[in-house]
Amino acid sequence: MPQVIFLPHEELCPEGKVIEADAGVTICDLALANGVEIEHACEKSCACTTCHVIVREGFDSLNEADELEDDMLDKAWGLEPESRLSCQALIGDQDLVVEIPKYTINQVSEQH
Repeated sequence: MPQVIFLPHEELCPEGKVIEADAGVTICDLALANGVEIEHACEKSCACTTCHVIVREGFDSLNEADELEDDMLDKAWGLEPESRLSCQALIGDQDLVVEIPKYTINQVSEQH
């Protein structure tokens, strides 16, 4: 069972978090189910970039991004080669280290 390590994020998980994961679950669903309230303005339909994460370790074990996700990622703040939309990134069989960027591009944030 892989572990997903969320690096500390000032607002969402100040201490960081280590979570046991089942393969085939999205990074976003895993985070939300374990108290890491990552934004997902489009309700996980791959129509925004608010759930953008950077996979620092284990990137190659994720499912491959499709063209729609790649197009959306082009609009993400702080895009890096290891960027994924967490609502689309399925956890594989390897441990992951995930960074949630400090900023998102969200016109209406529910977290004031």
